[in-house]
Amino acid sequence: MIRAIIATYGLIAYVSFLAVFVYLIGFMWNFGVPKGINEGEAGSFVLAILVNAVLLALFGLQHSVMARPAFKRWWLKYIPKPAERSTYVLLASAVLGLMMWAWQPIPHIVWDVGDTPAGPLLFAVSAFGWIMVLASTFHIDHFLLFGLKQATFYLLRRRLPAPDFIVRGFYHLVRHPLMLGFLIAFWATPRMTVGHLEFAIFMTGYILVALRYEERDLVDELGTAYIAYQKRTPMLNPLKHPILVGGDDRRDARSGQAVVRVVVETELSGPIARP
Repeated sequence: MIRAIIATYGLIAYVSFLAVFVYLIGFMWNFGVPKGINEGEAGSFVLAILVNAVLLALFGLQHSVMARPAFKRWWLKYIPKPAERSTYVLLASAVLGLMMWAWQPIPHIVWDVGDTPAGPLLFAVSAFGWIMVLASTFHIDHFLLFGLKQATFYLLRRRLPAPDFIVRGFYHLVRHPLMLGFLIAFWATPRMTVGHLEFAIFMTGYILVALRYEERDLVDELGTAYIAYQKRTPMLNPLKHPILVGGDDRRDARSGQAVVRVVVETELSGPIARP
């Protein structure tokens, strides 16, 4: 019975993620959802800035605290391991949903190029960012990332397979393509308001800071193997890739395999969704 309950719980958490992810896209695009980032009744400018800052801080706090190994060890005393990731996904989805529901629009225009040729171009770039985010989850292990695989394997009494030691897709271009996709999606907009700008600035800062800690953890765990990966693959900017700047892109199999193992284990969470 407990296995069926955990499997159902994992499915609920996964569906919740899908719903919130799709809503987030509509929220950023102000399209197809009850309330977009620029929609709603505008109130006091200062109050809106403060309320949004609190919501963003809550988002960052939830992800940062739950990312700590000490917290993970503590809550595993109360949550079955097969349900651990699903619980994180469910809570992260709830916090993100709360942030979008309570978001205060600040409609003051920073730029608006919707009626120019740049408008459709920026929309297309944003769409590419969201595609990169989703594709990157499949370049690692999409269903493991969102907890469904753990719950399903527990139901079937199967052991999770070892991580696949292969660099796939966008991970050839940058070390953190999932985060790059988010940055593109957040900033590429035909109509930038102050409220959208506040969101984009906070998320950018959070991602950059979190990636520094992530990179440090990877170097501590892998040592020279990850340092070699760092040298041949830029963190976020694909324009710095050795192929484009004329550098050496040779990969030795041993370090490449080790790097991918840990990248898979850590990028499963990443700075926006780390367990």
